[in-house]
Amino acid sequence: MLRLAGKEVSDKILSDLKEQIDSLTNIGHTPTLGVLRVGAREDDLSYERGLKKKFEQAGAGFKVTELAGGCTQEELDRAFDELNRDSDIHGILVFRPLPKHLSDAYIIDTIDPGKDSDFMDIRNMSGVLAGKKDAPAPCTAEAVMEIIHHYGIETKGKKAVVLGRSLVIGKPCAMLLITDNATVTVCHTKTQDIKAECRNADIIVACCGVAKMVTEDYLSDGQVIIDVGMNVDEEGKLCGDVDYEAASARASAVTPVPGGVGTVTTAVLLRHVVRNCMNMHGPANERK
Repeated sequence: MLRLAGKEVSDKILSDLKEQIDSLTNIGHTPTLGVLRVGAREDDLSYERGLKKKFEQAGAGFKVTELAGGCTQEELDRAFDELNRDSDIHGILVFRPLPKHLSDAYIIDTIDPGKDSDFMDIRNMSGVLAGKKDAPAPCTAEAVMEIIHHYGIETKGKKAVVLGRSLVIGKPCAMLLITDNATVTVCHTKTQDIKAECRNADIIVACCGVAKMVTEDYLSDGQVIIDVGMNVDEEGKLCGDVDYEAASARASAVTPVPGGVGTVTTAVLLRHVVRNCMNMHGPANERK
């Protein structure tokens, strides 16, 4: 079985970005991500620490705006406006879901398209929906495809099942796989005989958000399993949406959790921020 480690893919992305980051920094513009976090959930803090480390190692900037968990809608919107107007911020990431008393509607409606690093505004997914090759996509969906391409996994004519239909991962991931000439089925809570759908797949992308939901009876021999999930199991350990031991026994290739899709997602986010900075400040012949 091939272990689809994310570090190898992430390192390649970071290496490719180094020259752009250096050239931008040399002309006085450091690609910088602005993070807006409400409260101090441990999963948010863990993700934030990983982002900060990755960005700083790459020579990029990282700014955190933290609000109290009980902040008002007005305080949230005001903090977002500051990031949105700041010319030194080239990408904005709002940690979601927000507390139940808050809405992200204003953020989605007003975010500068040039700073929307994780495609909160669906209009920024036009390239993905149009099937444009290499179109930027929401970070996690793009990370899934980076892993598939890096390890040379064949998608043309293959049956792919995406477990989950969110706008952040499931739907854009399905569109990217279709563009890559896979035949895609999107499964969700209303799908009949979801286990049979999964067993018939060549590739499974699990992004349902349920710890170890994909067990041995979802699987067949030789499949490629991409586990997007990031959960905590009953023992308090980090795990994915897939039972890794069961998948390892049957799959031809599988991503681990942790150490799989997550680290690539962070690298893709950095790439989006660098691209935004290049579009704002880079020499015309370097813009993409």
